[in-house]
Amino acid sequence: MRKSVRILLIVVLLFMLISIRAFLQPYFYDPLLDYFKGNFLYTSIPDLNFGTYFLNIFYRYALNTIISLAIIYLVFNDVKVLYFSAKFYILAFLALSLMLFILLKFNVTQNYMLIFYIRRFLIQPLFVFILLPAFYYQKLLSAK
Repeated sequence: MRKSVRILLIVVLLFMLISIRAFLQPYFYDPLLDYFKGNFLYTSIPDLNFGTYFLNIFYRYALNTIISLAIIYLVFNDVKVLYFSAKFYILAFLALSLMLFILLKFNVTQNYMLIFYIRRFLIQPLFVFILLPAFYYQKLLSAK
């Protein structure tokens, strides 16, 4: 694939990630969004429908993951990097969603910011911005 086509596809995929963040917000069930926008230090966590909430987190994470994996593959054009990234995304989802579920289910009130940041890693495509420089650095080291 030509370099200009790959760059164009990467830009389109980045705009898709931005679109998920900007425009699809009302379509996902997330009562914690308004909770963390408000005065969350003085109120308790709102009641959640755990099944619906975690299903929506899974959908959003899956959308972000598919787009992020496409970006990683287009940047490095390496199947090994793609497989590692896919495994990383799966393990990260399992670990983070389990931690979020435990914190929400047992209403751990002193760790509001921990809940905030775990949720942030699940609903936003932060891992792609961590993995891209890491793989680039690894590629630079292996080229020496």
